[in-house]
Amino acid sequence: MKRTTIDIWVGIFVVIGFGALLFLALRVGNLGSAKIREPYELTARFDNIGGLKLRAPVKSAGVVVGRIEKIVLDSHTYQALVTMQMDSRYRFPVDTFANINTSGLLGEQYIGLEPGGDSEEIQPGGTIKKTQSAVVLEKLISQFMFNAAEGNSASGSK
Repeated sequence: MKRTTIDIWVGIFVVIGFGALLFLALRVGNLGSAKIREPYELTARFDNIGGLKLRAPVKSAGVVVGRIEKIVLDSHTYQALVTMQMDSRYRFPVDTFANINTSGLLGEQYIGLEPGGDSEEIQPGGTIKKTQSAVVLEKLISQFMFNAAEGNSASGSK
């Protein structure tokens, strides 16, 4: 083969490699996903959002039903106020429960919605009242260590 032919093939493989890296970066960053049709807003308050980020998915039964649009700190209650853009195809009852969950090897956090049984739906612009904050691993470990140390000292003093 001529030198120019080899250079062309190397260039093609480099371009394919950059394209693959760009594709992976968009998938990990949730930037390459489909747009939400006719969105409406819902909000929820959490004591701790952990590593929840903008554009993270909002899922119900494993299906992406929305995306996180905004996260701010409420200066009166000192809670995180999370605004979600929901797909208008999906409506949820007023007793829906919102959890912050973790998925995948990279520890991606998302909001999981568990619908209740109420017949009344949350109106666009409404608030999800029932929430559960993110589980902070460091707190769990320190509670376990504290309880283990307390158990050892209690059994040793008898």
